Amino acid sequence: MNDVIPTLSAAQLDAADPLAAFRQEFHIPPGPDGQPCAYLCGNSLGLQPKAARAAVEQEFDAWERLGVEGHFHGTSPWMHYHETLAAGSAALVGARPIEVVVMNNLTVNLHLLLVSFYRPTATRYKILMEGGAFPSDQYAIESQARLHGLDPAEVIVELVPRPGEHTLRTEDIEATIKELGDSLATVLIGGVNYYTGQAFDMVAITRAGHAVGALVGFDLAHAAGNLEMHLHDWDVDFACWCSYKYLNSGPGGASGVFVHERFAHRPDLVRLAGWWGHDPSDRFQMKKGFRPMAGAAGWQLSNAQIFPMAIHRASLDLVERAGGMAALRRKSEQLTAYLEARIHELGLPTSQLEIITPTDPAQRGCQLSILVHQRGRELFDYLASQGIIADWREPNVIRLAPVPLYNSFEDVRRVTEAIREFTATSAH
Repeated sequence: MNDVIPTLSAAQLDAADPLAAFRQEFHIPPGPDGQPCAYLCGNSLGLQPKAARAAVEQEFDAWERLGVEGHFHGTSPWMHYHETLAAGSAALVGARPIEVVVMNNLTVNLHLLLVSFYRPTATRYKILMEGGAFPSDQYAIESQARLHGLDPAEVIVELVPRPGEHTLRTEDIEATIKELGDSLATVLIGGVNYYTGQAFDMVAITRAGHAVGALVGFDLAHAAGNLEMHLHDWDVDFACWCSYKYLNSGPGGASGVFVHERFAHRPDLVRLAGWWGHDPSDRFQMKKGFRPMAGAAGWQLSNAQIFPMAIHRASLDLVERAGGMAALRRKSEQLTAYLEARIHELGLPTSQLEIITPTDPAQRGCQLSILVHQRGRELFDYLASQGIIADWREPNVIRLAPVPLYNSFEDVRRVTEAIREFTATSAH
């Protein structure tokens, strides 16, 4: 299908799109002319599902009518609300329900997981991450090293591309892991790099990490709702993700956590404890002595965030109705290939505009990062003036993310036509 995309018009592709109707399930912000904008910024904040408001209103109604009894009565009692998200979250990342839980926010969960899965010793203390990771990951790992009395500069090993390249090679990641050997305690890499849009080979990385005795985890902020994953089968140890990007669950939306089933019945694992992670059979007896719930739920700290979770449940329902990640991924590859093809059709030299995201669909999600060597900020502002919402990253990268649930091929056409108009004007 991707081979024929450049020969078809946007209208033809939209007419043949089995997911086209899902665009109507979202509120599309208006552009400067009052018409719906071309919103290609879902890798930063996804759009609002129309079902979100009713989902939250249902919980407002329960709070109004039931007060504290809403924990035990009503349509979705709050006491067990997180359990209603388990099946959808498991399907999202290729896990078993016992391996996932929705709680807190992303960086909080990253810290909670590192407390358990970064346990340095005198000889095994290194932690591997990609250079240029999102700042929260860098800060979290730095502070975790300091919590153990270690110098981050001596503990953290950063992967960087080869000279003249923008992305990492899998063989270089594997080689670094092998070189670190039994000094490596933990691997923590983003499933998709936020800046370049590169999707990493999580299977190969996990296999390499385990081969030297390290634990392997992933920050899936840019992968959840974007890539089709099979975390259980890939043998990943731990992972976490946010829900406000490709999962359209609102700013600051609740985060997801994956902990492999082999750790499900390990109460001996060091962790930070809170009462919502305690065995529910005697949680309300208020006794000392923490006994964690089985599975990922045993990492919970506090009561469920009902209102953000209600939005998240509405979003997960949309993913399921659309046919799950396999269906979304099929359209994603087509949209991104169409965007790439139309940019190449512009015929601009790489000295002016360069796509730094891998061309191989297996190594990217629905994002192309464009390195604009000349007048990048002016191009970004021009796109905004034409009702096109993209994302600017210093010093000169424009990120475009055509999201399969609500973006159309017409959106992509609008973007590339606007780039054509800007570059034609700037050439005179």
